[in-house]
Amino acid sequence: MVIEHIDEQLPGAITDRHDFRGDATIVVAKDDFLKVVDLIFKDGFQLLVDITAVDWPDRAERFDVVYHWLNLATQDRLRIKVPVADGLALPSLVGPDLPPHFKTADWFEREVFDLFGIPFEGHPNLTRLLTWSDFQGHALRKDFPLDGGDPFCMADSTAPYTGQSHPVSE
Repeated sequence: MVIEHIDEQLPGAITDRHDFRGDATIVVAKDDFLKVVDLIFKDGFQLLVDITAVDWPDRAERFDVVYHWLNLATQDRLRIKVPVADGLALPSLVGPDLPPHFKTADWFEREVFDLFGIPFEGHPNLTRLLTWSDFQGHALRKDFPLDGGDPFCMADSTAPYTGQSHPVSE
């Protein structure tokens, strides 16, 4: 299995692991991330399915950046979590010094940057993807205000948000 191979080739790179319903998850330190990615690519995990993040505001390493990989030959899946503190950057998978293995990472990294504020060092175009360029904050952080925090968002609203999908009848 790929996890045992990572343990053999990069001792200590995996800081935690678990398996749920056949999907293996490993936690890797930021400094070992690119080495692990290079190794799993050689082991057949050549499709980067998604990148997302999870916000843990009470932790020192506030975010887990979560990468989902697929081995097309064996159909094995691997999830890699990389803890990162607020304000620190992760290495980009589309940087100019890296082989162009994971072109899908371009938009995935921009999405994580836009919605969580996690920068990716070496990304060639790290700009907002889903929100406008002067949008304040990052909408998927747990401390982002529920009303959007921006008067522009609510400027044409005549009623407060009620949580209902239809207008409030009076």
